[in-house]
Amino acid sequence: MKAKEDPTQRSHYWQLLPYWQPHWRSIATALSCTLVFTAAWPLMAHLAGRLLALLVQGDLGALVRGSAVLAAVFLVHKAAQYGQDSQMAKAAFAIALDLRNRVYAHLQSLSLSYFETAKTGDLTYRLTEDIDRIGEVINKLFHDATPCVLQLIVVFGYMVYLNWQLTLASLVVAPLMGVLISWFGDRMLVFSRRSQNLVSDLSALLTEVFSGIRLVQAFAAEDYEIERFQQEAERNRQAKYAAAWLKAVQFPVVGFLQLLSVLLLLLLGGWQIASGNLTGEQFGSYVIAALMLIDPIAHLTDNYNEFKQGQASIDRVFELFEIQPAVIEKPNAVLLPPVTGKVEYRNVSFSYQPDQPVLRQLNLRVDPGEAVALVGSSGAGKTTLVNLLPRFYDPQDGTILIDGIDIRAVSLRSLRRQIGIVPQETVLFSGTIAQNIAFGQKDFDLDAVQAAAKVANAHQFISQFSQGYHTWVGERGVNLSGGQRQRLAIARAVLLDPRILILDEATSALDAESEALVQEALERLMQNRTVFMIAHRLATVRRADRILVIEQGQIVESGTHTDLLAQGNRYARFYAQQFQ
Repeated sequence: MKAKEDPTQRSHYWQLLPYWQPHWRSIATALSCTLVFTAAWPLMAHLAGRLLALLVQGDLGALVRGSAVLAAVFLVHKAAQYGQDSQMAKAAFAIALDLRNRVYAHLQSLSLSYFETAKTGDLTYRLTEDIDRIGEVINKLFHDATPCVLQLIVVFGYMVYLNWQLTLASLVVAPLMGVLISWFGDRMLVFSRRSQNLVSDLSALLTEVFSGIRLVQAFAAEDYEIERFQQEAERNRQAKYAAAWLKAVQFPVVGFLQLLSVLLLLLLGGWQIASGNLTGEQFGSYVIAALMLIDPIAHLTDNYNEFKQGQASIDRVFELFEIQPAVIEKPNAVLLPPVTGKVEYRNVSFSYQPDQPVLRQLNLRVDPGEAVALVGSSGAGKTTLVNLLPRFYDPQDGTILIDGIDIRAVSLRSLRRQIGIVPQETVLFSGTIAQNIAFGQKDFDLDAVQAAAKVANAHQFISQFSQGYHTWVGERGVNLSGGQRQRLAIARAVLLDPRILILDEATSALDAESEALVQEALERLMQNRTVFMIAHRLATVRRADRILVIEQGQIVESGTHTDLLAQGNRYARFYAQQFQ
């Protein structure tokens, strides 16, 4: 659930302070170099003014010595700049890495209900582009903006030292420039936030379409999707152009004000020299110092816009931290010991939306090693019932126990490691076949993987690949058939060796030959395990120890296949509909 806080009122960059602290040495080194870098500016202005005077006087020897001193100061200045830039880049990108890892870990802690509504493309954009922008802005904040601010302060102080009256008079334009830069920056924040949201929407659209490209082509909907993409891309272009247009307006306006400042400086300087308050050498140093202010002002103007863009990225990233998991592990959660597989649902009620119950005061007891099949119409609550067992969701009322232990009292990891799931749609990840079977294990025994594949009727087809278990699967396992992917899912469950097994429509999308192989593998997998089996095909549940008919979130019939057919009620009607 998101907080209702106005994102424009957040502290923005101060939210990153905890991420700065581990890298304080690099930041301190960079700031030390920045101080040396900044201190060299007024010294170079003074030496440059002195050289101009010596040039006019024609003193060649003094001019050579002065040039050597200026060159040495310049080398120190650039060495300090290198230290500042390299150390700050090291810290900034390390901060971005820490933030990216922390955000990803937080997302992994969120419940299934969040990912069912979140846009994958948007999350991807926040974890990549937004965090990259934050790292770049942090880097620029220290290696560019901070030196520019210090340069303004030091050089301005030197100008006050040379002639305070001239400096005070030349500040007439400064307040107007500050107001304009602030106004442009605030508008840039609005445009940047809008642009980044639209880019993430575009990324989400691409993820959605490429994942469902088969459906797009099946319905000949390419033109429809092209038009939808063009509309999103146009909205993105308009938002980016608005930000670019604002910057295009900003620089001429600020540049014109800078020109007015220079012209005013020349007029006032001539007046001060004529009045005897300023020498020609001092005015030369003063002009060079004033010219040194132009570059940092231009940088700060540009940086201010980027900082506003960075604020929008910080808002989008830290919004994720405000989302809390719906399923929360207790602080004192204990490890679930190895279980026998006894499962109990006691007065369990659950709803996804208020006042729309999916399960209603459901009671169920499953003994260790018992295979229970759940049948019923779509939306009856079958999948919800089994999804509560590994705590993908928590019921609003009631208790679920395994071996008499409330599952809310144990750690999620210890609970889920004892529950195997073979879903209808097998999800495979980029990697080898062996890595997919041993999913979640950093170091695995290849012999154990092969043994699991043999149980799952997968060893034969795997061996036919030239690289065997080291064959690269590819994204979503597109180079494997549905039956092959399903047998890999069974092998994955075999290797996990769970005491409780959930089969969610495990054979519904297979042809007859593949289904026979998968069914044989499932029968091996189900031995000596507590099994929850969901299937619309009643032929696959006939050998269950008990069949439960669920309607409107309640168990309305329970018994064996033969008993339920003899009763002639709901199960018998389901059976007749499928086999007539």
